[in-house]
Amino acid sequence: QVPGDVDLVAPDLAGMCLVDIGANLSHESFNQDLEEVVNIAQQHGVRHLMITGTDLKTSQQGLDLCARFPTLMSATAGFHPHVANQCDAQSFKVIAELARHTKMVAIGETGLDYNRNFSTPQQQRDAFELHLNLAVEINKPLFLHQRDAHEDFLKLLTLYRPNLPAGGVVHCFTDTKQALRDYLDLDMYIGITGWICDERRGLELQEIVKYIPQDRLLLETDSPFLLPRNIKPRPKTRRNEPKYLPKVLETVAACCKRSPAAIAKQSTANAVALFGLEVSQ
Repeated sequence: QVPGDVDLVAPDLAGMCLVDIGANLSHESFNQDLEEVVNIAQQHGVRHLMITGTDLKTSQQGLDLCARFPTLMSATAGFHPHVANQCDAQSFKVIAELARHTKMVAIGETGLDYNRNFSTPQQQRDAFELHLNLAVEINKPLFLHQRDAHEDFLKLLTLYRPNLPAGGVVHCFTDTKQALRDYLDLDMYIGITGWICDERRGLELQEIVKYIPQDRLLLETDSPFLLPRNIKPRPKTRRNEPKYLPKVLETVAACCKRSPAAIAKQSTANAVALFGLEVSQ
């Protein structure tokens, strides 16, 4: 049984203050009911949503959503490694302009993903360095992605880290204990998603999440992806939503042997510290 495998939302969670640092709410699956999705998320204790930018279109859409929900949302701007082949000079110039907006609180989603190589490793590394240089230039934190590319990713991040006072988060961490140590040694934050709720793939993460220092832990859904598998009863669709962030919280708390309230308070404080968010209680 996965830790935290209980009913959807315990009564005391609704009053908590949570930040979902990674929600792809520009995804087409939210086109018809975004308002409802956002309202329900707030009822489940989610007080702030960071909208992930993964290319030109979604980065602009993230900014548009911030205009629509100005007190509730912020966003990121960047090219996901899957679409690094789209990251030419002209396109990145637009990203750089978007990134300077006050509602854009991080550079990314950027990094390396050698799992499928939708873009070549070289294209990914070139795009990653553009994002790293931009983060140095405008002093904003990074929203990072790494899958099956730890060695190259760590090498580049280590090279630029001394000039990145704003730091960043390794989003949707699913790697090994050694990789976790490597990122913590660089004083990075670690984002935990519903992967930890998976009784098949999340066992190692359940074991090592306790090694994340309290002041480096962040929570996220990565909606509409990574629906937590410990939701009872199972939702009718596989679309993940920010309202399920308490399931991630509960599981992290169980694995760390800490209270959900303590994890919620600390992870929200961490999000505010890293991204400079204004979160209404």
